[in-house]
Amino acid sequence: MTKKPVIAIDGFSSTGKSSISKIIAKRLGLIHMDTGALYRGITFYAIQNCADRDGNIDLQKLISSLPNINLEFQNIDGELILFLNGKNIDKEIRFPQVSDNVSQVAKEADVRNFLLKTQRDIAEKGGVIMDGRDIGTVVLPNADYKFFMTASQDERARRRFLELELAGEKTDVETVKQNLISRDKIDSEREVSPLKQADDAILIDNTNINKEETIELILSYIKKF
Repeated sequence: MTKKPVIAIDGFSSTGKSSISKIIAKRLGLIHMDTGALYRGITFYAIQNCADRDGNIDLQKLISSLPNINLEFQNIDGELILFLNGKNIDKEIRFPQVSDNVSQVAKEADVRNFLLKTQRDIAEKGGVIMDGRDIGTVVLPNADYKFFMTASQDERARRRFLELELAGEKTDVETVKQNLISRDKIDSEREVSPLKQADDAILIDNTNINKEETIELILSYIKKF
């Protein structure tokens, strides 16, 4: 039996990477892994356990606490749900406080190394679609297919604002856009595994196409297996 492919999808936040990867995984019968969820899981742990008096994350305290963190995905009704030390944190990792802090946590080399093995172990068996910031460049450089997703900052801010509004969060488009610009800068300029397009990745710009069209475009590059 031939091994199912390994697909890497990288790109900027609010390009729809995770939701699109999830749908493609279902259509192709692959496991979907949202690596951003792992970084969010560590950030959530840090906010709960490693904050200083001002509520800022003490990164040194977090790094020394990494051995106490057990993150695992459990398959619940075909969805991979993230658990932290045995507790379902799938909703909590989407809170704005986590979004605001995840980039500074993710740029720490110790954090990235801690999660690298988890990600590679899952991909080892094949049949995986993984999305994140450095999947095609660092985590799975030998992936069978690599895609890099982008869209204009204005369009991404609009999408993120609508998402937050639906979740009942009070904010405005300009605040959301500034947060995106700041995250883009941290993600692209960090020393360890910066966000960048792998040389052999296919660029998918979905500024002017909807989710379904983006999915069809990506699927058009993947050979039947």
